[in-house]
Amino acid sequence: MKFVKYIVALSLLAFFVSLTYLYTQTLPVGGDKKIVHEVYSGSLRSHLQYLQKEGILKNALITEILARLITRTIVQKGEYEFTSSMSAPEILRVLASGKSVSRPITFKEGINIFEMASIIQDKGLATKEEFLKKVQDPKLIQELLGENHKSLEGYLYPETYYYQKNMPIEILIRAQVRQFFTVLSEVAPEWQGDKKKLHTMTTLASMVEKETGAEEERSTIASVFYNRLKKGMKLQSDPTIIYGIAMERGALINNIRKSDILHPSDFNTYYIRGLPLSPIANPGKEALEAVKNPAQTDYLYFVSMNEGRHYFSKTYEEHNKAVKEYQMNRKARQGKSWRNLKSNK
Repeated sequence: MKFVKYIVALSLLAFFVSLTYLYTQTLPVGGDKKIVHEVYSGSLRSHLQYLQKEGILKNALITEILARLITRTIVQKGEYEFTSSMSAPEILRVLASGKSVSRPITFKEGINIFEMASIIQDKGLATKEEFLKKVQDPKLIQELLGENHKSLEGYLYPETYYYQKNMPIEILIRAQVRQFFTVLSEVAPEWQGDKKKLHTMTTLASMVEKETGAEEERSTIASVFYNRLKKGMKLQSDPTIIYGIAMERGALINNIRKSDILHPSDFNTYYIRGLPLSPIANPGKEALEAVKNPAQTDYLYFVSMNEGRHYFSKTYEEHNKAVKEYQMNRKARQGKSWRNLKSNK
């Protein structure tokens, strides 16, 4: 009888020791190591062995047993973040979640679809061609805007978004358009009921955004465009020339030549009167506010002072003097750049 009790006691002890050992093997490794691991193929065992090798998991074999017999974990494809402070059950939950790591992608105010395409390609979210084709897809444009525009330019709100690897590019595009209308509801909700006015104001805001990086100038730039429109003057905005050529060639140009100024285009405001066919960039909230509430001025002209700001004039004579002072005078341009605007803030 004593022998039986001895055997039972030993068995229970061995059982509890085994349980204790198994439990300790599922505890976090400890430390602050962090890795991102992509699961696209391979067995559960291979991924657990990799995590053990990387110092994230204590025991791949015991974790696999836990996954198969108790948690019944089914690994989902994705890109996951793991830390050495995670326990085995936590790691298994991540592998089964299907929730990939999210990364930020930022678009600054005034960015256009061609510039946006380069950023998206650099992030590996889609190729330039895939993105440009999607934002110019007539069916998607009609669905999101209810209009037959050439592209979604102007309605892809510049903001920081989060994406996951292998995420369809259309998800990002829809989020951008959705954010545009969210911001618009704060700035000018009345525009949403008038598609023609919305397109006009968004186009004008895109020009304002492209003409200046100085926040305090936006409403003044807007006033110049409004004043010229009222007088029937051509807007003569260089960024519209650049954009029109980009739409024809599918890529941006760096410099404007005389032949570009004379080139017929629905976007070239040196050639046409009034606004370009559609937005030439994606304006932010401040630019939209500027065209809704422009400054009250008599200005008809502006010229760059070479450091990010502009000199505004009421007459052509005054404008010519400013052009000679700031643009034709090499000394006035020497050592200056629009980038100085940010460094001076």
